[in-house]
Amino acid sequence: MNENLINPLVLAYIGDALYELEIRKYLILKKINKVNELQKQCVRYVSAKGQAAIIDKMIEQKILNENEINIYHRGRNSKVKSHPSGTDIVTYKKATGFEAVFGYLFLNNECNRINELINFILEEMC
Repeated sequence: MNENLINPLVLAYIGDALYELEIRKYLILKKINKVNELQKQCVRYVSAKGQAAIIDKMIEQKILNENEINIYHRGRNSKVKSHPSGTDIVTYKKATGFEAVFGYLFLNNECNRINELINFILEEMC
């Protein structure tokens, strides 16, 4: 798939769903069985602040390849009309770029790479 053909905000849309599902699965497999605790733990990973922090680490540690960096930049630089009131625009844009990477990988059936990135995230945030 040519990544330039899909709007980066659409990549972020699907990437957000995939990432949150992966994090929820991880937390459930950790045997967290109270919904309030699941939600509390999930927010650490899926909030814009959490995503922005982890993408900064991924870039700093050179975890992403050149193509993934390009996707991230396209997502981050997309024009958004609004953002959540509790999040500054820079953090929100980083999170959008982060989600776009996962959306791109998902639409390209790059399951192994998704798992590599998820494993990196879980190791960093635990």
